[in-house]
Amino acid sequence: MDRQDLFSFIDSRKEDLVADLQSLIRQRSVSARKEGLEQCAAVVAGIMVKAGINTRILNLPKDGRHTDPSNTAPPIVYGEVKTKRKTSGPARTLMFYNHYDVQPEDPLALWEHDPFEGVIEGDYIYGRGSSDDKGELITRIKAVEYYLKFHGDVPCNVKFLVEGEEEIGSVHVGEYLTRYHYDLACDGVVWEFGYVNEQNIPIITLGMKGLLFVELTAVGPIRDAHSSLAVLIENPAWKLVRALNELTDSTGKILITDWYREVRDLTKSERALLQTESFDEIRFKSEYGIDSFLNNAQGLGIQNALVSMPTCNIAGMVSGYTGDGAKTIIPSTASVKIDFRLVPEMDPLVQFGRLKKFLVEKGFDEKSLGVRFLHGEAASRTDVNDPFVTAVSESAREIYGDARITVSSPATGPMDSFSKSLKVPCISIGSTFIYAKMHSPNEFARTDLLLNTTKCMCGIIDRFSSQHSKTGSLQH
Repeated sequence: MDRQDLFSFIDSRKEDLVADLQSLIRQRSVSARKEGLEQCAAVVAGIMVKAGINTRILNLPKDGRHTDPSNTAPPIVYGEVKTKRKTSGPARTLMFYNHYDVQPEDPLALWEHDPFEGVIEGDYIYGRGSSDDKGELITRIKAVEYYLKFHGDVPCNVKFLVEGEEEIGSVHVGEYLTRYHYDLACDGVVWEFGYVNEQNIPIITLGMKGLLFVELTAVGPIRDAHSSLAVLIENPAWKLVRALNELTDSTGKILITDWYREVRDLTKSERALLQTESFDEIRFKSEYGIDSFLNNAQGLGIQNALVSMPTCNIAGMVSGYTGDGAKTIIPSTASVKIDFRLVPEMDPLVQFGRLKKFLVEKGFDEKSLGVRFLHGEAASRTDVNDPFVTAVSESAREIYGDARITVSSPATGPMDSFSKSLKVPCISIGSTFIYAKMHSPNEFARTDLLLNTTKCMCGIIDRFSSQHSKTGSLQH
């Protein structure tokens, strides 16, 4: 029996796949509020056990930094299926990394359906996590389940690591990778998501940008003061505005000393990939209601910016009175949260040190302008020429007829932790339509893409099994 027979079998199991996704959507699991995480881990484990996957719940010890129950790391759902095939050397091991936590549902009033119901309309499933990341997770689990049901075996070892903190920065995933290093050893990782563009062509992503997330807080009078005193009391909001104005110029270039020191040019192979990528500028502008791009970027300039340019973004600002009517005050504090996207070789802690030093040099002492490190994640990138890229791209083209490979996602995830700890390539591919409203009201997944991605995962498992094992000696 060839893969086409397996794919036909998968098509016949649509209702089963959708039902399991609905059960996941209906279990709230908002990591920002620590809501329902253990319960959702149990639901994931139940679906995996039903699929024939050996499953365990992993936890970090509740000692040391984990003695405070409010800071306890959510559990990881670990799964494993070992191939029965006889091989001349160690069997290959493929890992699927996903997460079961979701973003908050706010603003609730903008949802057309209950965000935790999994309402179906035609080929669309609506709900928080329908695409990010419960829909993606289901395609991985179902690929293994249907392979086992159809063939009675999988051609290589398969492992699952499903965490519950991705939406708040994967705070403890590094500790899990260290503590359970032997269990998690593998030869390659299929990352937790992947986009499908407007032409229904999957986008294969070989890396992710890094992140430095900080908070600046300017301090003024010990309490809000009458605004008539603005001739005597410095307004912390103005102080913050002046500090922010030092960070970038009007083009978005970051002015912090030595910020770009480690940034390298794209390789010849990476630049060649940019030539093959497409970007629907008109659809993108329409989707976000904008008329032009920063610096009037177009063509390859857009691709290059998304892949290889560091950024400095104001995520939110708070100060003073923002309610209805007027309230004439000098606020006592003003704060801003900033995220910096980083590229390979940029260390978040090094960049944080440069930021603090720069602000002091510009006259903003730490007493009047506090600088707080909130989160950091290094960038990661898989070599374009790694054989794993071939296995993934051939599998995608088999199902979709075409595929696009991009050097890096403009977004961030803990890929660097995996690639460094496990010393394996990581590649993103998945079922999420590029405008699926992730992190927004009315998030959705398309059932046609869920089925096609499940088939694609089966193809990856098959092709990956025949490639040379680099880390097989670490397997059980």
